[in-house]
Amino acid sequence: MASRREFIIKSAMAGAVAGISAKSYARIIGSNDRVRVGCVGFSDRFRSSHVPPFKALMKEMNFEMVALSDIWNRRREEGKAFIDKQLGSDVKVFNNNDDLYASKMVDAVFISTADFQHALHTIEAVKAGCDSYSEKPLAETMEDNRAVLKAVRDSKKIVQIGSQRRSGANYHAANDFIKSGKFGPIVMVELMWNVNQPGRWRRPELVKNLKESDVDWKRYLMNRPFEAFDPRKYLEYRLFWPYSSGIPGQWMSHQIDTVHWFSGLPHPRSVVANGGIYQWKDGRTNADTLTVVFDYGPANDPKSGFQVQFTSRFSNAAGDTKELYYSNGGMINLDTNEISATGGLREREAGAMGLKANLLQPLKLEGIKVETDANTGGDSLTFNHIKNWMECVRSRKEPNAPIEAGYQHSIATIMSNAAYRTGEKVTFDSKRQEVLAGGKVFKY
Repeated sequence: MASRREFIIKSAMAGAVAGISAKSYARIIGSNDRVRVGCVGFSDRFRSSHVPPFKALMKEMNFEMVALSDIWNRRREEGKAFIDKQLGSDVKVFNNNDDLYASKMVDAVFISTADFQHALHTIEAVKAGCDSYSEKPLAETMEDNRAVLKAVRDSKKIVQIGSQRRSGANYHAANDFIKSGKFGPIVMVELMWNVNQPGRWRRPELVKNLKESDVDWKRYLMNRPFEAFDPRKYLEYRLFWPYSSGIPGQWMSHQIDTVHWFSGLPHPRSVVANGGIYQWKDGRTNADTLTVVFDYGPANDPKSGFQVQFTSRFSNAAGDTKELYYSNGGMINLDTNEISATGGLREREAGAMGLKANLLQPLKLEGIKVETDANTGGDSLTFNHIKNWMECVRSRKEPNAPIEAGYQHSIATIMSNAAYRTGEKVTFDSKRQEVLAGGKVFKY
């Protein structure tokens, strides 16, 4: 099996790009080798967002879904029935990932398990010789973050992080505009993600019926501290630390990733946060309202840089999603996909200081508005992102959201979680690659 994958890597021509046809694949040496894919964790995300693009692309690109691994008996049964019907497959079902990888059946996997498991499951995949599409957040602790970065780099496998904004035309256009110098230095970024959904991340009916005998609870916990079986922490893990940071890992990780991408900066210099459980008092331990303020800039020049403000609430949806980038000459609004002179330096104010006006020329960005629905990015972005991953599995080129992108957004989300939980101003120790709260390494 290893020699088969090596053959694909060595013989596939670099150059699989958007729009490549089945006919052109036939001209590539090794293109007749079908890529066999497994599902690690049959989740709502996999069902609604991963399967439709894969279904549309699998025949043209010679991919096949062949296996499913899940530690919950219900998901194994539902997953097989769904995948077989949707993809015309006859997937083999495994009770756990050890059995899946021991079978040597798969060349690549989709990973959409619990937040705290993404890094660990990605490590398992690449060590088993598989490429991976790994959902975000990549990691919720720096220990896991460092481990997955090293494992992926050592393996040289293709890992696409599920930060689908990196495959959006409007985001690429904004990145190009900023990198061209036409925008000017970023002076401020405002990010927002608001919903009014009492049931968000809740699964009350499933919780009622889930029994410990239905799942492998020990495997679920992985490297988290042992505690007695709790169906809510299995099914509603996004509400509970240390299984998820909640808002930072689920939502902020999408938006803060664009800050790293556009600015070229790998992580914040410092973070402060405030929030609480103000509306939905249902036993959760993760905030339902959170504001995080970041300081970004060169580590060796504390007098330059910019501030990023992220705010999110579950109690009122006004504002929806917003991603606003400001320079002295105007703004980029990724809600409306417009570049404008809004807020730019006008002649009246500039002249009083002996300066010239600084106003951006209006420009419309190509692309779609990002919504706060379950797809967190719209079908178009996810389609493009999965297509990019499949192309890169073939070509062995770096995908749009490589492991470094996941490592960087995880630093920011871990810093945010640390700031919220400790009340301290949090910094990052670049030498040790550790998040520090009150001068101490943040763990749990």
